[in-house]
Amino acid sequence: MYEKLVSYAAKQLELDPSEITPESTFESLGIDSLDIVEMIMDLENELGVELEMEDQKITNFRELADFIDSKLN
Repeated sequence: MYEKLVSYAAKQLELDPSEITPESTFESLGIDSLDIVEMIMDLENELGVELEMEDQKITNFRELADFIDSKLN
């Protein structure tokens, strides 16, 4: 899932994939809350799963990948 998130961020948000690490925070990469909502919505459509993130404290790519993996299993 992590690789899919990096690929998405690089393509959709025009980021250099080499700058994205598992510990990269969204803030450090200039990803705002609207970008995150859009990314989650796209992933929900692609994966066919609902990702309720209201109570989640997710700040980096590793946490987001782990959260999505937990919803898929």
